[in-house]
Amino acid sequence: MTDGINVIAPDVKLGQNVKIYNFVNLYGCEIGDDTRIGAFVEIQKNVTVGKRCKIQSHTFICEGVTIEDEVMVAHGVMFINDRDPWAANPEGAPKTEDEWECIPTRICKRASIGSNATILCGITIGENALVGAGAVVTRDVPPNTVVVGNPAKVLRKRT
Repeated sequence: MTDGINVIAPDVKLGQNVKIYNFVNLYGCEIGDDTRIGAFVEIQKNVTVGKRCKIQSHTFICEGVTIEDEVMVAHGVMFINDRDPWAANPEGAPKTEDEWECIPTRICKRASIGSNATILCGITIGENALVGAGAVVTRDVPPNTVVVGNPAKVLRKRT
């Protein structure tokens, strides 16, 4: 479906009471009940977003990301799903999906990710964890922990 403002592919599974703001691109993903998606967000295929999540504007959620229930993803968050990206194969032809490995990432229930954070692939952000604004997350974040910086390091426990 396209309404001239949003593009929502027919293979998107939307839960009940999902709120989608303007200029959103969704395809091949699943969005849980009562989730809000801000303006200028792209969510790619094979992404699951849980119930009662908030995905704020200018966020990019790439293939392979699982976001559990009640997660907050602030403005401008970027997810990455490839540790060693190349545009072309060794012969110089554009890479196909068969030549690429999607590395999954998991964001656990009630975690919060601050504005402009970058989340590398293959990691888990634990339940109730907080990623500080601008952090670059390169390894797993334990539950109930606050991480900040580049690369993200544990600052304290989150209570």
